[in-house]
Amino acid sequence: MLSGRRLYSVASRFVTATKPTDGLVGAIGNTPLIRIGSLSKETGCEILGKAEFMNPGGSVKDRAALFVVEDAERKGLIKPGGTVVEGTAGNTGIGLAHVCRAKGYKCVIYMPNTQSQEKIDLLKMLGADVRPVPAVAFENPDNYNHQAKRFAESIDNAVWTNQFDNTANRQAHIETTGPEIWAQTGGKIDGFTCATGTAGTFAGVTRYLKEMSDGRVKSFAADPPGSVIYGYIKSGGKEMIRGGSSITEGIGQGRITANLQPDIHLVDDALKIEDADTIAMLYRLLDEEGIYLGASSALNVVAAYQMAKILGPGKTIVTMLCDGAYRYQSRLFSRKWLESKDLIGAIPKHLEKYIVLA
Repeated sequence: MLSGRRLYSVASRFVTATKPTDGLVGAIGNTPLIRIGSLSKETGCEILGKAEFMNPGGSVKDRAALFVVEDAERKGLIKPGGTVVEGTAGNTGIGLAHVCRAKGYKCVIYMPNTQSQEKIDLLKMLGADVRPVPAVAFENPDNYNHQAKRFAESIDNAVWTNQFDNTANRQAHIETTGPEIWAQTGGKIDGFTCATGTAGTFAGVTRYLKEMSDGRVKSFAADPPGSVIYGYIKSGGKEMIRGGSSITEGIGQGRITANLQPDIHLVDDALKIEDADTIAMLYRLLDEEGIYLGASSALNVVAAYQMAKILGPGKTIVTMLCDGAYRYQSRLFSRKWLESKDLIGAIPKHLEKYIVLA
């Protein structure tokens, strides 16, 4: 039996003194930076993941959601009782739904009908009006973003938050995520990498780290199949080739967004990450680290792993753990779905025990 003094010393390891937050929105940000031990040992680098799944809405997009809504408030674009409208593949919508509930706004979400049912169900549970529409290219007037814009313009006291080209998204990461990473590493960071969707996270963190390090920190864009970002960066802006598709949701892009455009010149290189590598890393992290991540997060970790090998031992590499696997489990851990994507072979035999759904 432990003495009172011993109980106190054990408990104190898990206690960090913080003041109560101002509601849900006050809890957004200040997420931990997690060392990924197995990959760090293998590469001789410190590979660190920013645990954005620990935001109150469960993803990195909580930050952008809060900043775009508060930007609209400051500009007088929305008044009490108004409606926030967005086109999103899921996580920004979930973040917005949380923020809207906390602030008393209605929330309408247009999203591609290719997204996971878990995301749709969660949005509805949070009180959002969810409108799945056919997935078409951005150039098509029926793209979910354009439909969101038109709807917001058709009703009173409504704002389309326009996450892809609203630079309040990027500003969220210049003001919060970047400074947190710099402080958590004590400025001893050599590389940053993550995928882009809106590019708010990638561009904002890149901008902050480049400025704080006088350009020393390297920034690599991570890109899934079917996205133009890899080819655009590798060709020095000459190619915008889009072909193929990916299992990842919410990342990859067919254009250079307004969030990325101001900082595209700061990007040092790009990495193209195949779905097979993403799914293998997802299962490896679950088995070796106990970290239960979505596909975009696993892709980011693959990119950090590859960046570590490129930069060499002794470096500190940071990436984003965007969200957990809970929003995708009916796919990522389904044998039928994995077989349909020809990804069963990417999972080592000893890890197939995690494929628990038919």
